[in-house]
Amino acid sequence: MSKMKVLFLCTANSARSQMAEALVNHDMGDRYVAFSAGTSPTAPRPEALKVLAEIGIDHSRARSKSIDEFESQSFDYVITLCGAANETCPLFFGGVERVHLGFEDPARVTGTEEEVLTAFRRVRDQIRETMENYLRSRPPESLTDN
Repeated sequence: MSKMKVLFLCTANSARSQMAEALVNHDMGDRYVAFSAGTSPTAPRPEALKVLAEIGIDHSRARSKSIDEFESQSFDYVITLCGAANETCPLFFGGVERVHLGFEDPARVTGTEEEVLTAFRRVRDQIRETMENYLRSRPPESLTDN
């Protein structure tokens, strides 16, 4: 059985989509291969990488990618994680299931280092739970030909 392909989209591809990509590849790598991209990519947030490492996921080689890198690929699911990406996501991903599962942007939280990390941990855990519930309930057959 081929793995289903998931693309997570956010604006910067720096926090939520990076965490979603890493979590799905780690937790559900037997069924899914996940990628992430941004409509205006920047760089992965060190806090996102740190809270992933805290739960045993090394995503240190991550880089922020533009959605343009994926325009010729097919995906079973395209999941937007922020409102801006949901509004600006192009419709060139033919034949996919597209869904918006929004999360708070932990990069917008201000305060002490611990307060900021707490926000990243909370969003990480919310993403993990939501993806477990959403993707585990999907049919096992792949929608793409790749």
